[in-house]
Amino acid sequence: MKTVAKLRARLQKLHERTAETPLFNPVFQLSHDLSRLLEDGGLDLDDIESLVAEMECEALQSRAVRLRRLIAPTGAAENLSRIAAINPEEAGFSEFRTRWEKPLLHAVFTAHPTFLLSPAQADAVASAALHDDPQTSTVCTVPSASPAITLEFEHTEVCTSIERAAAARDKINATLLAHARQRWPGRWLDFRPLPFRFATWVGYDMDGRTDIGWTTSIAFRLREKAQRLASYATSLRAIDEAHGLLTTLDAAHAYSAEMAELFSANLEAPEDLAAAANRLSADDPAKLLSLASLIEVLEMDARTASDDKAIPLATLAAAMRADGLGIGWIHFRVNASQLHNALRRRIDPEGTLDLGSKSALSRLRELLAEVQPLRVNFGALAIETSTAMRQFLVMAKMLQHIDADAPIRMLIAECEQPQTVLAALYFAKLFGIEGKVDVSPLFETETALEHGGRFLEALLAEESYRTYARARGRVSIQTGFSDAGRVMGQLPAALAIERLQGRLAEAMKNNGLTDVAALIFDTHGESMGRGAHPSGFADRLTWPLSNWARRRFARAGITLEPEASFQGGDGYLFFRNDDLALATLTRIAEAEAQDLDLTAKDPFYDRTDLSLDFYRSIRRVQREHLESGTYSRALTAFGLGLLKGTGSRVSRRQSDVGGDRTMSLRQIRAIPHNAILQQIGYPVNVIAGAGTAAGEEMESVAELLGRSDRGNQLVRLLRAANGLASIKTVAAHGELFNSAYWASRPYRGTETALETACLALAEYLTKDDRAGVFRRLTSRLRVDWMKLHRLLSLVPGHRQGRDPVQDADRRSIGLLQSLRLALLMHMFIRAVQVPPFARSNDVSRDDVLEMVLSLRVDDALAQLRRAYPVIEPEITDFAVDEPTDYPDHRGEDYGAIRARFIDPIERAHALNIRVAVAIANYFGAHG
Repeated sequence: MKTVAKLRARLQKLHERTAETPLFNPVFQLSHDLSRLLEDGGLDLDDIESLVAEMECEALQSRAVRLRRLIAPTGAAENLSRIAAINPEEAGFSEFRTRWEKPLLHAVFTAHPTFLLSPAQADAVASAALHDDPQTSTVCTVPSASPAITLEFEHTEVCTSIERAAAARDKINATLLAHARQRWPGRWLDFRPLPFRFATWVGYDMDGRTDIGWTTSIAFRLREKAQRLASYATSLRAIDEAHGLLTTLDAAHAYSAEMAELFSANLEAPEDLAAAANRLSADDPAKLLSLASLIEVLEMDARTASDDKAIPLATLAAAMRADGLGIGWIHFRVNASQLHNALRRRIDPEGTLDLGSKSALSRLRELLAEVQPLRVNFGALAIETSTAMRQFLVMAKMLQHIDADAPIRMLIAECEQPQTVLAALYFAKLFGIEGKVDVSPLFETETALEHGGRFLEALLAEESYRTYARARGRVSIQTGFSDAGRVMGQLPAALAIERLQGRLAEAMKNNGLTDVAALIFDTHGESMGRGAHPSGFADRLTWPLSNWARRRFARAGITLEPEASFQGGDGYLFFRNDDLALATLTRIAEAEAQDLDLTAKDPFYDRTDLSLDFYRSIRRVQREHLESGTYSRALTAFGLGLLKGTGSRVSRRQSDVGGDRTMSLRQIRAIPHNAILQQIGYPVNVIAGAGTAAGEEMESVAELLGRSDRGNQLVRLLRAANGLASIKTVAAHGELFNSAYWASRPYRGTETALETACLALAEYLTKDDRAGVFRRLTSRLRVDWMKLHRLLSLVPGHRQGRDPVQDADRRSIGLLQSLRLALLMHMFIRAVQVPPFARSNDVSRDDVLEMVLSLRVDDALAQLRRAYPVIEPEITDFAVDEPTDYPDHRGEDYGAIRARFIDPIERAHALNIRVAVAIANYFGAHG
């Protein structure tokens, strides 16, 4: 079984045996077959690596196929013609301007740790997606090794992605301007296209990390300014090499690049910081804090320019209007508790005031009415220790010295009371920036979504907030799928989020705020487990911001500004080359530019006797899983050892040997939580509960889902997740810890060479709980899945029977899982065979074995190398005159121990991580 074809045939044969005995596990049996071959010499790790490489190739091809399915067609000419076709002939100029002069979508490029693919792999997948048949394209000859994923790496990636997105938007704007000039030749230059706005929080997101200093944020903003000024100059130079504004742009670019270098240096010494601060804060003719005058010149030039220059000049002006002096707008993010701590220092240093009380609310009203702006300099910023205060100070200096026009978003995580938002407004007013800061509370936890409606009603009832919202022209909120999708489950999270959005429309109407826009930032991940619907961009956009919610705003006369995220390397893949970027924006435009039918009815929202019970029952099942020791133990059985490191924010591990036994799910962030579910074979937070929730109303629920647009969207998500899921794979992972398996493996004289190792593992695992944990979990999942299978079979309008493409993908995942399990068995056997050692008195061989069993492989290898160093001092290394007869024999050859036990563990684990990436590619994203 040295080829994938033979493995696939063997797995197919094993699957047929499930008809004889339902409990038979083809995935585990194939892994056992592979393990026996590996241990008796019929296969070696070179052979396994060849199999993994071939499966990696297939997984990358699958990723390219999925990407193309989401964004095809990819040809630039066809996509631009589709942009032009969105404009009906009967549409007037005012209707045209209404459609295109406000963003169809604010796209935020975040840097969550989802840089799954190496840059070479990402380029290969993106190139393959441009072909009619991506599977014929070469994606298999590129290296899988990735550079270190640092904050600098992430920032470079985000800048490049937004640059491509901006170039694609320029093409769209030029197409729209050409359409306007043809239709309305006398008025076309009154058109100000702004179909998309871009933003980033890379380098500005302080929630949950301490490795981003304030100088980092300043340096990044200056770099972004320099990069954007350079691109503006390049565009203008292509139009007119002698244009008068080029001198201004070139000087501003050079100045900004110089300032970026200053703030990228080590500024710990006060004199160094003072020198950089004085240089940036000093007046300089090249400083350029606003593009308003440049935009005015370009638009005036366009009115008198020749035909070949008018549209490019207007396009450049539109880009400047959209992005300002940066690659886009920026988002800072802090935690509510950080804001509360900063507020206490100013109004409650004794800690006697309950910030959630009415008295605190009253005190904040007084503060907002009385506050007088304070001047600040970089010295004040350098000595500030409060994270939240530091953020406001950084924003103040950015607006003062880098870009005075582009507003800044202040996202507040875990924001569950109006006082938190008012505290943010207070600090914004304290530093004189309230006119340029959009404070945006994040609703992501179950509590926040449950009580968010009352929160919004109370916040919008505050006169100071209404005054602020009218000055800014919008009410901004953020809804997230990280904690919600993990704690509540994907389906309940989406339904809870849309109800909160509906409550926002109601609160804005009740409080007379229909004259401002509602900006709703839906932060979803790229996988089906974090809010990005896998069926296409229409579903991707309306899953987190449903048509039902959109109609609530439209009926209230409230302008809606939708905002969504493209997260990390998985999200940036949509913008990996120019054609993909244009195709992605075109698919978004096609979906978002459609007129909303305000008269449409969806039975999902009328039959609340069914839909609400369905929602609540799914949430109950999801909560039971999350609170279950069985579920928690299964997900933490391997720690984070099944996952590749995919971001600059390091996942915290337990330092003690038994730490993984007590690791709480609360210690695992949403992305690795969902990624582990992918790796063990079953996306519980997407699938679990739907079958059970249908209950005795199975036929009625199925009928409702089939007649409802929202219900069909829900079913498409369930089918996509279920198509890749395998409960037998979950069970196979548990069998690794089955003492009976290891004790029986050398039974009847088979594998006698492994008898000692297998019995040692068997004896050690008699005390281990993981085999039983996985069995209990799979039993629960199986019962629920059987009900789900029946529910999906009853939904009208959906194709019945098995999907051959999904079946092929699921079998490929099964092969990868079998290869992984064989590798893990190899690691376990090698670990238990390591000779006893006493060199490290603080760590025993059993401790190292436990590390390997929990896939804390790096820790285990470090201990083993410490116990068995290859290079040891020899007696001959010392030029000592006095003779010696000792040592009278050579010690054990530790190099042989490393080659036989330690190196194979390291190599097998490296292959295990490559398998993990391949599995994630079938899901379309990491976590």
